[in-house]
Amino acid sequence: MTTMTEASVREFKMPDVGEGLTEAEILKWYVQPGDKVTDGQVVCEVETAKAAVELPIPYDGVVRELHFPEGTTVDVGTSIIAVDVSGGAAPAEAPAPAAAPAAEPEKKPEGRQPVLVGYGVAASSTKRRPRKGPQIPVQEASTAIQTELNGHGAAAAAVQPSPAAVQPAPPAQERPLAKPPVRKLAKDLGVDLTTVTPTGPDGIITREDVHAAAAPAPEAAPTPAPAPVQAPAPVPTYDTARETRVPVKGVRKATAAAMVGSAFTAPHVTEFVTVDVTRTMKLVEELKQDKDMQGLRVNPLLLIAKALLVAIKRNPEVNASWDEANQEIVLKHYVNLGIAAATPRGLIVPNIKDAHAKTLPQLAESLGELVATAREGKTSPAAMQGGTVTITNVGVFGVDTGTPILNPGESAILAVGAIKLQPWVHKGKVKPRQVTTLALSFDHRLVDGELGSKVLADVAAILEQPKRLITWA
Repeated sequence: MTTMTEASVREFKMPDVGEGLTEAEILKWYVQPGDKVTDGQVVCEVETAKAAVELPIPYDGVVRELHFPEGTTVDVGTSIIAVDVSGGAAPAEAPAPAAAPAAEPEKKPEGRQPVLVGYGVAASSTKRRPRKGPQIPVQEASTAIQTELNGHGAAAAAVQPSPAAVQPAPPAQERPLAKPPVRKLAKDLGVDLTTVTPTGPDGIITREDVHAAAAPAPEAAPTPAPAPVQAPAPVPTYDTARETRVPVKGVRKATAAAMVGSAFTAPHVTEFVTVDVTRTMKLVEELKQDKDMQGLRVNPLLLIAKALLVAIKRNPEVNASWDEANQEIVLKHYVNLGIAAATPRGLIVPNIKDAHAKTLPQLAESLGELVATAREGKTSPAAMQGGTVTITNVGVFGVDTGTPILNPGESAILAVGAIKLQPWVHKGKVKPRQVTTLALSFDHRLVDGELGSKVLADVAAILEQPKRLITWA
């Protein structure tokens, strides 16, 4: 990367377009060296771990150099484009890359190396003189030497004095203090009173002392058997001619890390309910014809979202988060409703801010904007932050249901299965009805089984009888 030294050249660095992001991938350059740019003009599109974002240049000038090609992941704070703010033309050709730095001179070994005999300090030049021990009797020494010569002992044993030769005779030991019954007990148990540690007053040996001395010594713990040597794990092999490797980065990398963290941090519980939504489907068709809903996105997801918001209002404790640092449950008096959206770059979960306060037309408008922005890949990082609960619609793929993983930091996620015409007992008769299966996963630290069941049952009851949107709201 070339370094611009002219005072008129400004370096534009990769900004932190989210909260605490550390890197971003350059997806597309909209300018090339020699192009004129103006303050606020978008020069490139980058993908962070949360979304694709367009970057505007903050000054006027002429592009001198693009430091990185498309597809490169760049750390935040690294210069990505150089702009000549004086308005001068771009250079005819890119400057040659800087020469590699000269190799450092070989370091000389530390310390002075002796090159002449007798120069310097010789290693291990001094030895400690052995201490003089007591004289060994001649007969014992000769026996030890003969043992060494016969090959039955170590050389060191030949010079080892015997304990009797080197240790002075111990003074006569005083007679231990003990009462006659205690002495008889010691004799019966075969205990030498001179080896017993007295605990009685004035150093008298008690019956307990004798019993303690007679008790068998605790057995040494058995030596554990050596662990079996495990065979090394087989090295995986790959058929590179028939396999393709896809780098995990950007949104997919962030999603993978978030899902692993959520799955192994929050204790998940998932409950299911199958419900007749025939009346809800009829209401969807009626709303499509309503003049107040003209031009808005009206579909079953809209009424499912409204049903979940009503259920949360009836059970507000479900709308919470877990504060690990302070060991507290944070109850939230607002609902930022997340909607999981599959995009070419991966799964993202933007949320509708303050969804609890929106009317049905307002909720439909916000839902339409959210989906359209996600499809275009223009979802901002702010739109994906601060969610409280989420809905994931797996039914659009023809799937009946699933066990969704919580979006990190949220308390619950509702999975909506495919709505299908199925035989159902209605008013005592088996009739074809529109049926779906709902699955609610929740964080069991925050939501117990009773609370989670109430929320799921309320959502199902509203979808079965959508007039409850009025009576329960």
